[in-house]
Amino acid sequence: MRAVVIESFGEPKDVLTTADQPLPEPAEGQVRIELILAPIHNHDLATVRGVYGYKPPLPAIPGTEAVGRIDALGPGVTGLTVGQRIAVSGAQQVWAEYFVAKAASVVPVPDAVPDETAAQLLAMPLSALMLLEDLDVAPGDWIAINAANGAVGRLVNVLARQRDINVLNLVRGPKSVEALRAAGFEPVIDTESEGWVEAAKAATSGAPIVRVVDQVAGKAGSAALDLLAAKGQFISFGALSGQPLTLNPGTLIFKEAVVKGFWGSTRGKEATPDELRRLIGELVTAAAKGVLRLDIEATYPLEQAADAAVATETPGRSSKIALAPKV
Repeated sequence: MRAVVIESFGEPKDVLTTADQPLPEPAEGQVRIELILAPIHNHDLATVRGVYGYKPPLPAIPGTEAVGRIDALGPGVTGLTVGQRIAVSGAQQVWAEYFVAKAASVVPVPDAVPDETAAQLLAMPLSALMLLEDLDVAPGDWIAINAANGAVGRLVNVLARQRDINVLNLVRGPKSVEALRAAGFEPVIDTESEGWVEAAKAATSGAPIVRVVDQVAGKAGSAALDLLAAKGQFISFGALSGQPLTLNPGTLIFKEAVVKGFWGSTRGKEATPDELRRLIGELVTAAAKGVLRLDIEATYPLEQAADAAVATETPGRSSKIALAPKV
């Protein structure tokens, strides 16, 4: 089979190649999956660079989430059938024509869910849903999130609406403002505009912002902290800027703010089976009804993974870049 391979850690455009690899055989409790579509996540590229929370042994096949069809069942697998379309996240070596995953981790998806949504149904949506639950906010409360035009920001908006939670969206540049407004997400504040902090506070009509979710770090994270209400929580969810998070101690002290980190991978491992079933069931239902829709901006063949990585990190995207065996 053909697969995307890295021989060393480094810039994705330099180290992502394709090569023939042995067809994997499913072990006890595993299934082999024929890839349909796999989104490229920021954490996938961080893994390729060798700067993520875990480093695979080299050479490695990247990729962690996909929609595909079950091609073979390993020993002891029940309740699944060959040919069944499934979504899976938290897998390994996904950017290949075939890969294996734990049978317990795959989620059958109904025909009403398009491949583009199914391919992204678990990693980011589940993290966003767990994040919302962990924020512990009430209907009518206000939260703020920066990089709101990204996948997580859009998901937080969609899922928060289902809980009557208000979201203040922080983005950079007028194009991002227009894109979010076109999607029906309001209010949206351009953090590059003059007086944006005052505009952000005015957007809530004086209601306190009880949680701030920072995906950028650097100066953007520090600026977002200024919006937080007294005794609120500042949640570090990402570092898109690649810069350290530097927070004003005076702001922290006088607001008595709480700073927390959130990593969806760890949170998912801590969740009980009943909680995961409930949350995943909510996502599948929302996707089948069309409430949750996740688009793919462009799809590249496996042989063009390096180009796809560049496209993923090119500013101005409104949705994910994906890989497929053939395009």
